[in-house]
Amino acid sequence: MTETEISNTVIEPFIFFEEDEDFDAFYEESLLGVKEQDIVKGTVTDTTKEWVTIDIGFKSDCLVPTTEFLNEEGVVAADIGEIFEVFVEALEDDDGVTIVSKRKAEKMRTWEKVGEIFEQEGTVNGTINARVKGGMQVDIGVKAFLPGSQVDLRPVRNLDQLLGEVFEFKILKYNRKRGNIVLSRRVLLEAEREEKRKETLKVLKEGSLIVGSVKNITDYGVFVDLGGVDGLLHITDMTWGRIVHPSEMFNISDEVEVVILKYYPEEQKVSLGYKQKFTNPWDQVADKYEPGSKITGKIVSLTDYGAFIELEPGVEGLIHVSEMSWTKKVRHPSKIVQLGQEVEAIVKDLDVERKRISLSMKEAEPNPWRLALDRYPVGSIVTGRVRNITDFGVFIGLDQGIDGLVHISDISWSQRLCKPSEVAKKGEEIEVKVLNIDVSQERLSLGVKQLIGDPWKDLDEKYPIRSEVTGTIVNITDFGIFVEVEEGVEGLVHISEVDSSIPKAKIPEFYPVNTEVHARVIKVDLEERRLGLSILGVVGVESPLEDSEQDAEATPETEETPAETETAQAVEVEAAPEVEETAPEAEAAEAAPEVEETAPEAEAAEVAPEVEETAPEAEATEAAPEAKEEKPKKVAPKKTASKKTTSKAKKADDEQPAGSSEE
Repeated sequence: MTETEISNTVIEPFIFFEEDEDFDAFYEESLLGVKEQDIVKGTVTDTTKEWVTIDIGFKSDCLVPTTEFLNEEGVVAADIGEIFEVFVEALEDDDGVTIVSKRKAEKMRTWEKVGEIFEQEGTVNGTINARVKGGMQVDIGVKAFLPGSQVDLRPVRNLDQLLGEVFEFKILKYNRKRGNIVLSRRVLLEAEREEKRKETLKVLKEGSLIVGSVKNITDYGVFVDLGGVDGLLHITDMTWGRIVHPSEMFNISDEVEVVILKYYPEEQKVSLGYKQKFTNPWDQVADKYEPGSKITGKIVSLTDYGAFIELEPGVEGLIHVSEMSWTKKVRHPSKIVQLGQEVEAIVKDLDVERKRISLSMKEAEPNPWRLALDRYPVGSIVTGRVRNITDFGVFIGLDQGIDGLVHISDISWSQRLCKPSEVAKKGEEIEVKVLNIDVSQERLSLGVKQLIGDPWKDLDEKYPIRSEVTGTIVNITDFGIFVEVEEGVEGLVHISEVDSSIPKAKIPEFYPVNTEVHARVIKVDLEERRLGLSILGVVGVESPLEDSEQDAEATPETEETPAETETAQAVEVEAAPEVEETAPEAEAAEAAPEVEETAPEAEAAEVAPEVEETAPEAEATEAAPEAKEEKPKKVAPKKTASKKTTSKAKKADDEQPAGSSEE
């Protein structure tokens, strides 16, 4: 240092304390401005990895954790010499350390600021950072509570979607002592909505276009916020075409331009339309889709009764299930078509007023039933596969999906209707004859019995009246016995043609089913297909009737009474006495001729009176042989009677005296 510098240096005077002054007391007075629970300013004097040293003008420097100085990037934002506010928690604890906190100082200042905003009815910005019971937790510098009912104008179903969002809030409640702050976003939205509503009401007019935001979506429509006023866009006013749910066209918060259809000022309700902005496609349908024209469309809906085809947006036609196939019986459209499938169809009918178009898929293809007229002419014999068997017949499948019916009456010529399941099995191939084709009714009649000749044709020539036939008993009923004389031909032996001596209940015992019998033809009706028979006997069994006929052939007298050969049943010999009592006149009639022949030879006088008495009867009998032929059953028992009468006459000849012949 030079002399000049030394001379220019001002030497400060030394101050000496008096001996009675206390230096410690003077130091304590200098620290009276720092108190616990105060917020003071401090200067950063040093920083380390874990601590930031701050001088607050106290005896010693204070250490603050570096975590309280981290910024959003996680870097310690504290430079030496920088000034921060800290909160004094304690002055010199047991270890002589003064505890301060920068973070608590910031919260204290925030509480003071929030209190001021609450008093002034202002708003704060905050971030929703957690979901808690009953609402959300918001960070506005301190923790605040946002009730779920105050989040939006309408209840929010999923609050989690708001996490991390920053909104402006109104402070509803503020209590610093309890650390309670309640916020509301709904109050601000309502106020904003009311301002917009006033502006919107000024421009609302039916028929005008207005832009709004989709606020809510339901099954029946969309609610659009027009600016403080909500309007309903019904699903029927969204498109001229088909729509299942409004969500197919709109999403929440979508901006959409709509037409005001109706406005009700008193109720503040607005009906909106979207499709009305476009031309109605049905105005040109009559020119585009004339009946008979061929169209192509996409299946957009399936019902139990048919399928709807979209011809163009807003124009749909119906294909009824009966118009889907020529040959298949469609029970549900899904068996033929699927949603989204492209199909061709013919326009059958058009009703613009009712907005209905009838379509036909099958008419777009050749009618196989018309082709069947040429392919299967009536009378032709074809082969098909049995598709189904019912109680009334058999369905036969031919080519091209055409099914024909063999009715039960066309299976066999037999009058007894057999079960279809007995003559055919499902899946087997059989040969049939085409009987009739009805294109309009889509019916094909087939026959099996027509493959062979009609056994009833010329049956009267084959089995004339009074001819004898042999057949098999196939059925027994209350009114008679059915006998099959050949395949397809059955005759009826009426109960009146069965021996009356057999009880009705025991007829099956005398003539069981499958028994072969002899019968006589008594009636043939080709138109009614009826054959009347009279049973003669069982084949292979010798009946009393046959024994009687043999005896009658050995006796000449029987040749003179042809009625006896027409007997239906033989009568037991034990019944002879009864026959004698019931037919005395017949005995006399048969005995008289024999007596006349033997009388001249024997010349017995005792027989003469008897001859005289019976002669008139015999003459009457001989004079009317035809009457006896018409009632053979009544004469049947006379065989036995004639035998007994003849025996008596012979015995009388033997007993006659020789002189009787002279008489």
